[in-house]
Amino acid sequence: MQPRISFITLGVDDLERALRFYRDGLGLVTDGIVGQEFENGAAVFFKLQAGLTLALFPRRSLAKDAGIPLGVRSAGEFSIAHNVSTPQEVEQVISQAQAAGGVIVKPAQPTFWGGVAGYFQDPDGHLWEVAWNPKMLPAD
Repeated sequence: MQPRISFITLGVDDLERALRFYRDGLGLVTDGIVGQEFENGAAVFFKLQAGLTLALFPRRSLAKDAGIPLGVRSAGEFSIAHNVSTPQEVEQVISQAQAAGGVIVKPAQPTFWGGVAGYFQDPDGHLWEVAWNPKMLPAD
């Protein structure tokens, strides 16, 4: 398999609430909810970097599309990491997420590997790490 991840899709309970969190709260750019004309087709897409897209899809629709039963939400087995350019930016992003309705799980703090990191959860419980890693700085 070629390592070519194109989409990260998050199953959400309330698509409009999730849209507001990511668009209005975190400032990600989107055309809004699309696909509402299709049964179980409503989704939101945010273009990220280098061909990567963050998608929001109702949990029920995602389970149906995958052909699996709708399960219980669980935050502990998956996280998305957002790498930033400075230690101060870790706190700024986590504060922005909290102001948008996210929950701070772990405040920004020094890490054992020499960086600074913290965690927040979006309104659906998805876990995000915000990290400054001096050995892996973002290209921009």
